[in-house]
Amino acid sequence: MKGHKGRRPQGGALYFFRFPRSSDFSKIVLMKRLREAIAPIRRQYLRIKQKYPQVIVFFRLGDFYEAFDDDAKTVSRELELVLTSREMGRGQRFPMAGIPHHALDGYLARLISKGYKVAICEQISEPRGKGLVEREVIRVVTPGTIVEPELLELKANNYLVAVIVAEGQAGVGYIDITTSEFGTTQLSSDHLMPELERLQPSEILLPQSHPSPDSWFPAPVTRLDDQWFELEVAHQLLLEHFEVASLEGYGCAHLPLAIRAAGSIIYYLAETQKGALAQLTRLSTYSTESFMLLDPQTRRNLELFQSSRFGISGGSLLSVIDLTKTPMGGRLLKRWLGQPLLDIKRINQRQDAVEWFQRDTASRGQVLNLLNQLSDLERLTSRVRAGIATPRELISLRRSLEIVPQLKAVLEGEPALAWLCSELKPCAEVGDLLAQAIIDEPTTAVGEGGVIKWGFSAELDELRSASRNAKQFLADLERQEREKTGIKSLKVGYNRVFGYYIEVTSPHLSRVPPHYIRKQTLVGAERFFTPELKEYESLILNAEERMAELESALFRQVCRQVAAWGERLLDIASALAQVDVLSAFAELAVRNSYTRPKLTQDDAIEILAGRHPVVERVLTDEGFVPNDTYLANQEAQLIILTGPNMSGKSTYLRQVALIVLLAQIGSFVP
Repeated sequence: MKGHKGRRPQGGALYFFRFPRSSDFSKIVLMKRLREAIAPIRRQYLRIKQKYPQVIVFFRLGDFYEAFDDDAKTVSRELELVLTSREMGRGQRFPMAGIPHHALDGYLARLISKGYKVAICEQISEPRGKGLVEREVIRVVTPGTIVEPELLELKANNYLVAVIVAEGQAGVGYIDITTSEFGTTQLSSDHLMPELERLQPSEILLPQSHPSPDSWFPAPVTRLDDQWFELEVAHQLLLEHFEVASLEGYGCAHLPLAIRAAGSIIYYLAETQKGALAQLTRLSTYSTESFMLLDPQTRRNLELFQSSRFGISGGSLLSVIDLTKTPMGGRLLKRWLGQPLLDIKRINQRQDAVEWFQRDTASRGQVLNLLNQLSDLERLTSRVRAGIATPRELISLRRSLEIVPQLKAVLEGEPALAWLCSELKPCAEVGDLLAQAIIDEPTTAVGEGGVIKWGFSAELDELRSASRNAKQFLADLERQEREKTGIKSLKVGYNRVFGYYIEVTSPHLSRVPPHYIRKQTLVGAERFFTPELKEYESLILNAEERMAELESALFRQVCRQVAAWGERLLDIASALAQVDVLSAFAELAVRNSYTRPKLTQDDAIEILAGRHPVVERVLTDEGFVPNDTYLANQEAQLIILTGPNMSGKSTYLRQVALIVLLAQIGSFVP
């Protein structure tokens, strides 16, 4: 047949054939050869990288995470690593830079601090023969989605915030995946910046169509397609996530911008943190009208969280008043300081508790001592729910839960603390489970036999006994074989390649019994095995493999059981944080001679012998001179301050503001 001409074959049908032009055929052959020239692992990497073009991909290869191509050049430059190359095809070498898997956290911190995002691509199947190991991106690490404890500030939240602005209103949603805190609000766009300043987000999500943010956005910005901020889409995402028919129970059903902001966060986490969504079981809708508004300029002028003189937190109000014992208490104090209350009833409730702690020195001492033994129950719970907790973290969780009944026993019976005791509900179920399941001093890695207690699993105990008996047999075997053969240098050993063996040095080979089977020849020695030795080797290795699998499965099972109590554990953590802050306020009052302020609805401020809480801590030698203040709308609307530069006028102004601010968060004042 030639070209398009055909002939009628037997049967009557007419067939037409079209051959490719020589140039088309050459392209097909070339593409086929190129595909064959690229190693399968290279094709696997390119498929994964195609899904994450704007992100550095850390590709797991054995004990290393490797970056390739332009990612490798970036990683090499930013982390000061050697840029190498790897052959991944016939004569094709590609740029490569890698880090040991156990050092990931430190390198991640450096990349995230420089504004990069990193996709962690893990091996999700075991190597079997020469086949390609399956790999998958398990999460994308961004500034707002960090979960590694080493990368987080203990006493500060790490917020991911979504913002949508429309028609003079703004929707704000925020999440801290390390504490499971998820909130949303709708507010005037004029109040957006103060709220962002309060949250201090690590990352902000914005619609693609939103105008380029001005410098007032205090964090790296991530753009999402506009569709994820659309009301219908966001609303559906929230309904599906919480598995509800309505958002009425969450307080945001009639706040469209709040829904749009919160829904976009759900989408973003589904894309970057596949394991984080399960721990989001609550959404709080709040109103900024419940708190005194503090604009960014006021926060900076009053140096609430950072000293403008030093650029660090050391000279701030927070650094002076923070005597909290736990990370969760420290985070709560920071939130309270950023949201002074407007409800006198709630302020008095806090101050009543502070007064009791201040008055009862013995109880305060007991409480502070117990708080000092607590771990970060909030973040520990979130790590368990996310499936990333370690055995030692579970022990820290158990020991923290054991403190709760002791703490409650100190606080019970005091009317001023009744509201707090009602929230401090011990969770003996989780403590008992962990006490039964996890060794008190477990190993770091799961599957090595040092995590699950004897008595928790009958099957695991049987395997351990079998393995222990077999190992005892091998220990006795060396002594027995030396006695039988008379070869004093004979030894029984093991290596991963050849398994268990009996080793005899060359001078004694003539005395080797005939039932020994040669296994390996060394310089100056021979290695043998016996059928009995082979049988015990199989028993030990099979038992150890099964023990590793079973221990890992049991650990995951325990974590799931603990995670089922997650809501209760977070409630306990919240109550503990409040106890921590209130007892810290009392300790602050005792140390610095603070007084309980009286708040009224009157239009006057009266302060007798007031002191600046930060400056008085600096003037330790000469002491701070107290000042009176009286201001009233009807009779004393102005105070005229005169004096030369550096005479203390601004100190006096700030002193009044800080005393009022401390009073409105429930603290006693100087």
